Amino acid sequence: MRGKAVFAIVAIGLLTWCWPGATHAGVDKEKLLKDTGVYGTFAVFKVDEDWWKLDKAARASAAAEVKAVFQKHGDTVATDTYLLRGLVEKADFFVRVHSTEMLHNQNFLVDLMGTTLGKHLVNTYTFNGITKGPNYVPSLPDDLKAALKTPPDPGPKPYAIVVPVRKDAEWWITGQDGKNAMMKEHTEATTAYLKTVKRKLYHASGLDDLDFITYFETAKLDDFNNLIIALERVKENRHNRQFGNPTLLGTIRPLDEILEILSR
Repeated sequence: MRGKAVFAIVAIGLLTWCWPGATHAGVDKEKLLKDTGVYGTFAVFKVDEDWWKLDKAARASAAAEVKAVFQKHGDTVATDTYLLRGLVEKADFFVRVHSTEMLHNQNFLVDLMGTTLGKHLVNTYTFNGITKGPNYVPSLPDDLKAALKTPPDPGPKPYAIVVPVRKDAEWWITGQDGKNAMMKEHTEATTAYLKTVKRKLYHASGLDDLDFITYFETAKLDDFNNLIIALERVKENRHNRQFGNPTLLGTIRPLDEILEILSR
């Protein structure tokens, strides 16, 4: 993906949503997705070649083992699953994990990677972050604040995009007034896409080699593309040392469906 921009509408943490995926009784997923101070981990995997050499019965048995791990940790983590295979070269799927303690995310992933399927997974990327409250909303004019309350269009949004971001040193030493001005311009560029692109921000400084992890959902990839193009033109764009690399584009799928695809 060309261009570099942190999405202000994301950066200010204005909206959060409950997305479909593999979750279980015992954890309040909707609350985790709305609260601040929640830890998010994006674990990205590629299946190795030896996996496909197993017979179908062995792959089906391994899939059942994975389901048991998700159930075991259902009291401490909320999970969503995504299919990347066919859209991303170096990965087949990823799991987004939320909990109130990073330790819970780690314990879940350790058990997942200890399964028969897990031993055939290459962990190509892992991103860690935490949700925080808004930074820039208070400084925005009232008309822009009102625009930001625009509800998303109803209906499913099957595509998910994850974009890791790293800012440059100049950004961090820029005064608050300077940041506010850039974020106002940035936010104005996003308002045309509030209905069709959902977003969520994770702060990653100190928890990863990144500063932010931006997560998006949409049914209209053309709108997402146009959003990126609009954000390439704002001044804040100059302060991104990294935007993407990797960019993960996938589809939201239930765990059972992903396991069925991997068991064929």
